[in-house]
Amino acid sequence: MPLDLPAPVAAYFAADAARDAEALARCFAADGAVQDEGAAHVGRDAIRAWWRDAHARYAFANQPLDAAEAPGGVVVRARVTGDFPGAPAVLRFAFALSAGAIRRLEIGA
Repeated sequence: MPLDLPAPVAAYFAADAARDAEALARCFAADGAVQDEGAAHVGRDAIRAWWRDAHARYAFANQPLDAAEAPGGVVVRARVTGDFPGAPAVLRFAFALSAGAIRRLEIGA
């Protein structure tokens, strides 16, 4: 059964699955940010570069498992497979949304 995700979050996971860095970056506000592995990536160009680098290093894939509403956004738990220590892992994707775009994404355990 597909998850009922807000449009920008659904678009994020669809772009990720399609390996489309451009579409993924467009899911974010112009000054959107990603926090992952202790580093912040701010703006669409930085987000695009982060995603491409992460895929080059880890060849990962995300499978959303469930979602819960959070103030100003949604938290998605996803099974992540790839070439990284501890794979596969279930990670938490906390999305903050504003004006139909992802304002912030924090990825962690």
